[in-house]
Amino acid sequence: MADISYTKKIKIKYKADLAVFGGGIAGIGTACAAAKKGYTVVLVERLGWLGGNGTSGGVRGFCGETSKQGKIFDEIIEHLENLEAIEPHFYARDVFFKGRKYEHQYLVVVLDKIVQKYNIKLLIHTRFIDVIRKNRTIEYAIIAEQEGICGIKAKYYVDCTGEACCCQSAGCEMVKGREEDGLQLPMSVIGFYRRTPLFKKPRSVSDSYFNRNPIHNASDKPMTSFNSCGKYSKGVKIKIPKFDSTISNDLTQAEIEGRSELMRVLHYYQKKKYKKWELDHLSPIIGIREGSRIKGEYYLKVDDCRKGRSFKDGIAVGHYPLDAHDPTDNKRTYILDKKELRVPPYDIPFRSLIPKNIDNLLVAGRNLSADQLALSSARVMTTCCSMGQAVALGIDLCLKYEMNPIEIATYKPEELQKSVKESGICLDHEFYKPR
Repeated sequence: MADISYTKKIKIKYKADLAVFGGGIAGIGTACAAAKKGYTVVLVERLGWLGGNGTSGGVRGFCGETSKQGKIFDEIIEHLENLEAIEPHFYARDVFFKGRKYEHQYLVVVLDKIVQKYNIKLLIHTRFIDVIRKNRTIEYAIIAEQEGICGIKAKYYVDCTGEACCCQSAGCEMVKGREEDGLQLPMSVIGFYRRTPLFKKPRSVSDSYFNRNPIHNASDKPMTSFNSCGKYSKGVKIKIPKFDSTISNDLTQAEIEGRSELMRVLHYYQKKKYKKWELDHLSPIIGIREGSRIKGEYYLKVDDCRKGRSFKDGIAVGHYPLDAHDPTDNKRTYILDKKELRVPPYDIPFRSLIPKNIDNLLVAGRNLSADQLALSSARVMTTCCSMGQAVALGIDLCLKYEMNPIEIATYKPEELQKSVKESGICLDHEFYKPR
């Protein structure tokens, strides 16, 4: 295909102290913590609501510890508790692979309310397009609104897209997948089945409709996880392996494959288990565990997790098991043996959120600088929100001392940690250890 050159003069429509891209839990943590410090913030989200995988992806549980993860996350929990839309607190240290269940549709409304409280300039249905970089500085970001393309001028830019879109555009060093073959942690599609009323026959869609082989035995099913969603509905999660979430064609096929598999599993339960279930609704997006991530100033490794490493610039504590599903099949299989999955609490260093050779761009969330197995633990929403809040506090120190982020990590780590602790994030490893 031929190359083209495209030039267009656009307006700088927004100016702010921070421009945050991605309205998932990491982006919410960053934007709200910065606004709480008095900074002006533009928050850009490509979908029609906030929350990322925690809402649009149909995820209905906060994995990891839900207390002492920062004042912004505390607010989210408090709102959900007041709406009776989350189960009672339990300590993550006392369980294994268990998330604190919440009603994800209520979380959408909660996040709207919190963002409005902090007077953040929210732009939903708006896509990140590109950045304009000069030497070690991002000068502008380009976005596409409904009415056209425009620019943002900010002092700092924070990439919470999950795919490190801003970092890729800025020319940062990137990694994805595992080292030996590039395979990513498999995606999961989440849909919802509902129980049909008494004496009513459920709608049935045959496997022939999708031109797929029917499931005859439980052993033929893909990995399928259920959780209750109200009195008559069930959330259903199915593993979809061997697709690359960073390639549009692969992501398209994964979405289609996932929805077909949801129907195939439904047909199995109707015909073989005599369940009076039918399709209720589908999550708007497939759940992505791993996209592109940066190779930053520090590359967090699984050995750091296994050894429970502490860092002078530690800004969050990872503590969730190594949740690394085998990317080569659709069964409930893991890369590691089950006895190897649990890890002690470990620090996530501020340096893992800093791309190399650029002074005003940071990341938070699952596009942090980490290997695949370390990512499989650090990527959960509780930890991502802590990362986001810490990034905002790091930027606060950058502006206060006129330093860049790596200088803060190198010369002001004690002050950074002090600020993080004052924000309500617990960095004490003892708090996270099983009793």
